[in-house]
Amino acid sequence: MDSFTQMPPKNPLVGGRATEHPQLPAVQRPLGRQALWRRCLFFGLTIATALGADFFMLNLLTTVGLSALGIAVLVLSTVLFAWIAMSFWTVVAGFITRLVGRDPAILTAAASTGQTLSGRTAIVIPVYNEETARVFAGIASIWNSLMRQRQQRLFDFFVLSDTRQAAVAEAEEKTWRAQVEQLNARGRLFYRRRADNIGRKSGNIGEFVRNWGGAYEYMIVLDADSIMSGTALVSLAQVMEANPDVGIIQTVTLLAGRETLFARLLQFVVRLNGPMYSSGLAYWQLGESNYWGHNAILRLRAFATHCSLPRLSGSPPFGGEILSHDIVESAFMRRAGYRIWLVPDIPGSWEEVPSNMIDFVARDRRWAQGNLQHFRVIPMRGLHWLSRLHMLTGILSYATAPIWLLALVLSSILICSTALHSHVYFQPGSYSLFPMWPKDRHGDVAALVAMTATLLVLPKLLGAWLALRDRAQRVCFGGGFRLSVSVLFEQLMSMLLAPTMMLFHTSIVLNTLLGRKVGWDAQPRGDRGVSWAEALRRHIWHLALGAAWTIVIVLIAPPFIWWMLPVLAGMLLSVPFTVLTSRASIGRRLRAAGMLLTPEETACPPELLALREAGSPASVAETPITLTVPQATPLTLGS
Repeated sequence: MDSFTQMPPKNPLVGGRATEHPQLPAVQRPLGRQALWRRCLFFGLTIATALGADFFMLNLLTTVGLSALGIAVLVLSTVLFAWIAMSFWTVVAGFITRLVGRDPAILTAAASTGQTLSGRTAIVIPVYNEETARVFAGIASIWNSLMRQRQQRLFDFFVLSDTRQAAVAEAEEKTWRAQVEQLNARGRLFYRRRADNIGRKSGNIGEFVRNWGGAYEYMIVLDADSIMSGTALVSLAQVMEANPDVGIIQTVTLLAGRETLFARLLQFVVRLNGPMYSSGLAYWQLGESNYWGHNAILRLRAFATHCSLPRLSGSPPFGGEILSHDIVESAFMRRAGYRIWLVPDIPGSWEEVPSNMIDFVARDRRWAQGNLQHFRVIPMRGLHWLSRLHMLTGILSYATAPIWLLALVLSSILICSTALHSHVYFQPGSYSLFPMWPKDRHGDVAALVAMTATLLVLPKLLGAWLALRDRAQRVCFGGGFRLSVSVLFEQLMSMLLAPTMMLFHTSIVLNTLLGRKVGWDAQPRGDRGVSWAEALRRHIWHLALGAAWTIVIVLIAPPFIWWMLPVLAGMLLSVPFTVLTSRASIGRRLRAAGMLLTPEETACPPELLALREAGSPASVAETPITLTVPQATPLTLGS
C-alpha cells in the first residue's frame, strides 16, 4: 500500500489535459517588439555565421571537385556550424548583459525583494532508490537555511518516494521519522511512498498535485541531489506571486559537491560560464524560456490544468510515457498563455554531477531517449514556435554527435580519395592549351580553422574575463594566475573529452533508433572511481576505431593527420582519460594547489558546508583552502 499516513489530509487539485484554446492569464507582459528584434538579431547572426563558415568550406571543397560526397560534407558542416554559432551568440549576449550589469527586458528577482507572501508553497523532492543519508542530509540543509527566513511558515516539504527496494524504503521512512523530530518539523515535513511508479518522476509529481496540490499556490521541484538556499526559495515565491502571467520560473543551477577530477572540471566550467550563458538565454528567450525539471517553481493550478502529459501511441522508445517531461510541460504551460522565465539573478541553487565519464554517459542515455522522443511532440497543435525549438535543440544536443562523426568520416574519405589520385592538369576531351594548376587554398583553411577556434574557445575566455575583472570573483576562483591556468587546462581536457562523448552519444542515438529502450535506475552518487578494466571494456571500440583511422590517414594522406589530431588523440587516450579523471585523489590535489577552484569551494555557502559536514567531514579536512577570500560579490542583474 501507499504510505499515506505520513501525509496531510488530501486537498485535491484535479487537472485535465491541456486544452486546444486555453484562456489566457489576466496579465500579460508586453514583449512583442522586444522579442521580435532580439530574436531577429540573434538568429540573423547565427545564420550569418554558419553561412560564413560554409563559404570557406565550399571554397575548399571546390578544389577537389564538388562531388556528391563534398555536398554531403557541406550540408553536415552547415548543421554543425549553425549549432555552435547558436551557442556562441548566446554567450556573447550574456557577456554583454553581464558587462552592462542589467537587462531591463527580462524578469528579475530584484523587483520583488522584500515582498510579503500570501500563497503557500510545497517543496517536493521525488526520490527513487536513492542513498537515504544523502537525500535527508540535503533536506536538513535546505530546511535549516529556510528556517532563517522571515516567511518560512509558508513552505512545506514533501518527500515523494518511488523507491522499489524494500530495504531502502524502510530506511527512508525511518530516517524521515527521526528527522521530523530532530528538525522540529512535525506537520511541515511529509513522506509518501507510492505502491507503483506509473509515469515515473512526472507521474510521482502528478499524483501529489492531484491529491494534495489544492492546499498550495506554488510548487518548487527539487531533485534528490538538489540544494537550494532559503533565500532562493523565498525569492522564487516572491517573483511568482508578483507576476500572475508567469507559470514557471527556472533558476540558474550550478554544480557542486563532487571531488573527482571529472566532476571538478564540469563544476569549474559551469560555475565560470553558467551565469553568463543563462543571461544570454534569457536575453533572446524572454518569456518563452525552458524548464529543466528541478530547482524551479511552478504555478500549481495552471500546472494541474494544462500540463498533464499524454501517452504517446506505440511502444518505447518513441512511444509510451514521455520520459523528458520537463520540456513538454513547459511547452504546454506556454501554450496555455503563461510565460516561462529563466531568472539569472537568483543565487543559491545547486545540484551534483556524476563523478566520472561512465556514469555521466549512463545518465545521458536516459536523457537522450527522452529528448529523441520529442520528435513525436513537436507537431502537436498550439505550441509556441520557441517551445518547438527547445525540443529540437534538445534532440540536436545528442543528434549532432552522429552528424559530427559522419562529417569527419566523409571528410576523411574525401581527402584520402583525393590523395590517391594525382592532380589532372588537362581534363579528358579538353582542347585547352593551358593546364589546370592546383589552387592554393591555405587562406581558406586558415580562415576556417580560426573561425572554428573562435566559436569554440572565445566563450570560455569571455567567462574568464568577467571573473578576472571583479576582484572578489577573481579571488574566489583562486586568483588571476590560477584562474587563467585552470581555463587553459579545462580547455585541453574538454578537447580530449569531446571525441569520446561524440562516440558515446552516437551509440546512444543509434541504439534508440534501433528501438532499444533504456532502464530507469537511480543515478550513482558519490565519488566513484573507474577501474582500468571497466574503462577498457567501455572504450575498446573507441580505441580500435581511433587506431584504424590514424593508420589509414598516416598511410594515405599524412598532412591531414594534423587536422584530425585533436579527434584521434581523444579516442586513443580515452582509457587513461576516463580512469584518471575519475580519481578523487587527483581532484583533491588540484584543489589544494588552487586549480579548478570555484566560489563554492573557496567561500563555501552554509547550505553546502552543512551538507559536506553531514556527509564526509574527513575528506574536506584533507584539502584545506588557505586562500584569503574577501566577501564575494554576487553576479546579479537588474539591480
